[in-house]
Amino acid sequence: MNAERVLVDTSVWVEYFRRGDGELSAPIDNLMDEGEICIPTIVLAELIQGARSAAEVRTIEDLKNAFNIIDQKEGTWLEAGRISYELRKKGKSVHLTDCYIAVIARQNGCAILTRDLHFRDIRSIYDFALFSE
Repeated sequence: MNAERVLVDTSVWVEYFRRGDGELSAPIDNLMDEGEICIPTIVLAELIQGARSAAEVRTIEDLKNAFNIIDQKEGTWLEAGRISYELRKKGKSVHLTDCYIAVIARQNGCAILTRDLHFRDIRSIYDFALFSE
């Protein structure tokens, strides 16, 4: 799938920033040149939470100016809660934040670029796109 709008998840940003020239460098760089990278505010918050220094916090905060920041719409959290509930009924434990990110991606017409395998569990009951390079 080649989506024009791609929500880049926390797991990808962590690997991109910490490993520099890892296997994600080319896809992220291509998206910066040819697509639209979208970052939910919750992803910025997760990145800041895991920052190791004030300099890292400033770098993360600068992402607000470089990319399209997306946020919740009416009903986003409720839909995420329903997804989490349905997954729990099936014996799957998926963090509510990941369910929330899936809902935001769908609401904003984004495919999700992630390293988190929980998104496959979410896709088993909720229709959204995963980005593949």
